[in-house]
Order: sequence, then structure tokens, then C-alpha cells
Amino acid sequence: MRVLVVTAVPVERDAVTRACPAGFDVLAGGVGPAAAAAATAAALASTPYDLVVSAGIGGGFQPVAPVGGLVVASRIVAADLGADTPDGYLDVEALGFGRSAHLPPQWLGRAIADATGATYGPVLTVSTVTGTAARAAELTARHPGAAAEAMEGFGVAEAAAQRGVPVVEIRAVSNAVGPRDRSAWRIGDALGALTDAFGKLPPVLESWNGHD
Repeated sequence: MRVLVVTAVPVERDAVTRACPAGFDVLAGGVGPAAAAAATAAALASTPYDLVVSAGIGGGFQPVAPVGGLVVASRIVAADLGADTPDGYLDVEALGFGRSAHLPPQWLGRAIADATGATYGPVLTVSTVTGTAARAAELTARHPGAAAEAMEGFGVAEAAAQRGVPVVEIRAVSNAVGPRDRSAWRIGDALGALTDAFGKLPPVLESWNGHD
């Protein structure tokens, strides 16, 4: 199986690469959904892949996803792609412009979560990282059950969908979503968790054939 893994920055790429076997190509595509989509699309245009994985660290919604833990996306959601109105937020689907979420293969997502001990739940893609309690509350009200937020998953998923390639998202939680407190971030622990997760992936992928 040929797998493309897309991270945002080199330190995430290196954490994944430490555990990846042959058949995994890992690239640091840049920060944010636009850069991630462009990098993923370019890679898919040059090489055939069976699976795309958006991976890296991110914020975890408390208490759903504890700091230092893992999240596997049940849905990859464009959480702030839409419009504010006097009656509240409208996503692009409500506006009639397209889609605001991608659904990874359910069997594969659950199997990865089981194998890695991860939380299985929606991962929100945002263009501006949450830094206040009010914003965190707004997002959880709008997206019940949200487990994590990051900045690239939806862009990676859009590019994969254009090629008809399935996609999953794996996030290691480096901080709690909410007030920005760099002293509480556990980036090293999250990167270690990311490496451990990818070390457990090959047997799951071998079992995936025939499911979904």
C-alpha cells in the first residue's frame, strides 16, 4: 500500500518519519488549509496513492481529548468556512456553495483509534487557532462532540477527494483548546505520541483491505 502523509511543518514530518515503514511518503506541506491542499494536490498529481493521512499536533477540546493524547477524525470539518449572519453562523453547505466536511473511512478510522488508544471524534480545521474560552465555547456549541482543532486537515481532504483517494486525520494533542497559554503546551509529548501512533499503523492498514 502506498500512503501519503502530509504534515504542516518539518518537526511534525520528522516525528512521523521516525516510525514510518517503506511505502509511506511524508511531506511538510505548510501551515493552513490552502498550503496543505496545494502540497497534497501536487503530490497526488505525480504519484498514485492508496491513502492520504493528514497528521500533526493540534489542540484538544477538554475533556474530550486530553493533552498528550491522540485524536483520530471521525469527520474532518471546515469549522470557520462560511458566513456570519444576524441569525448566527452558516457553513458553506447552508450557503449553497459546497461542502464543509469530509468523512474518512469509518472502519479504518475506528481501527486506528483502537490500535493507538486515540479518541475518535470530529477534528475541526480552522484558519485562526483558538485563543480564548469564548471562542472554544462557540466552536463546541457549533460542532457538538468536537475532539480537536488544527489548521490543515480539510485542505488535505479536499485535495484527496479531487483524486478519489480516501483520507484520514491523526492529531496528537499538544495543548487544550481555549485561552492561549504557551507554558502549558506539551509539544514534545505530542510529537512522541505521533511517532508512537505511526509505529502502530502498518498492521491496521494491512487489515483494512476489504473493509468500507
